[in-house]
Amino acid sequence: MKLIKLLFKVFFLIGLVSLLISYLAPFIHPGTIKIVPLFGLAYPIILISNLVLLVCLFFFFKKGFYILLITLLLGFNFYKKFYSFKSEKNVQIENSFKLLSYNVRLFDVYKVGFFKDFRNRDSIFSYLKSESADVICFQEFYIQDKKSKIKFPTKDTLQLLLNTPYFHSRMSFNKYFKNYFGIAMFSKYPMLTKGHVDFDDTLGNTNNYCIFSDLLYKNDTIRVYNVHFESIRFQKDDYALFNDHEITGKSKSDALNLVQKLQKSFLKRANQVKKVINHCKQSPYPVVICGDFNESPMSYNYNQFYSNYIDAFLNSGSGFGITYTGKVPAGRIDYIFHSKDLESSNFLVQKQIFSDHKALSCNIWKK
Repeated sequence: MKLIKLLFKVFFLIGLVSLLISYLAPFIHPGTIKIVPLFGLAYPIILISNLVLLVCLFFFFKKGFYILLITLLLGFNFYKKFYSFKSEKNVQIENSFKLLSYNVRLFDVYKVGFFKDFRNRDSIFSYLKSESADVICFQEFYIQDKKSKIKFPTKDTLQLLLNTPYFHSRMSFNKYFKNYFGIAMFSKYPMLTKGHVDFDDTLGNTNNYCIFSDLLYKNDTIRVYNVHFESIRFQKDDYALFNDHEITGKSKSDALNLVQKLQKSFLKRANQVKKVINHCKQSPYPVVICGDFNESPMSYNYNQFYSNYIDAFLNSGSGFGITYTGKVPAGRIDYIFHSKDLESSNFLVQKQIFSDHKALSCNIWKK
């Protein structure tokens, strides 16, 4: 019995320290203490582990039970970022426009047999048509060069299908395959101004982008940002780590490489986020920021937006709002934020799965 109590005291200390460090993640820049963002990323696992531990401590270590209970209660505001109860407020539709954000994974351009099978692309097209959004922001968008021998239209088809004549994008070009990859914005409303936020910095070039457009909606102008912040760029060996049940020297080395890759991406995103927020603050119009942030709600980079803008999911969404469906359990990493002088309602996360991300949408209007 003494050994069991000792073990639970050790587990208590590990659980308590891990939880407290994860609480710091939203407030500490990734470049300050590099290990802290990892605890923020692991927060859901840390939280569940501590809840299980709490029950055990009640029977074996009462003092630890009360300390851990108080610590868990202190983190109540963090829990609310992961789960939203259905809100019936802000249901105004008449004077709103519907915005949809979607990482479409290049319409599965890398999928085996892609040029023989357009079903997934066509399923995405059908879904988008059924949603009837007024503004659509894509990440990992794909456009085929007109000189390409294999025809795979996206831009022109979508503009006709969705009745969105106004278009803005930022792309990189693959000379060998004659393809464009990047982000794009389609709109039913005129784009008065179009631009981008430059991510190039001392940390090196990036294939991730941020674009913006000033949309003329009725008598108002609203600036919409479409962002795709730094990706972690998992490779085959990284995914294998999540399936390995046996720890070997190679898996330890791969795990260390993965940690370094995560830390590097945290830091890159922090620099990108700073540039976007500074740009947003200079906007003469109310702003909407949407896209693939590649960050959990328990991160410094998410908190920079949360501190300045409204998270539309927390405003009118429901459930956990999980947006990433890939091999790694990342949870909610796609967002729609907006200025406090805008209102949002009817936040929805796509039910069907056609990409490794789900689409998210909501109605937005000026107060």
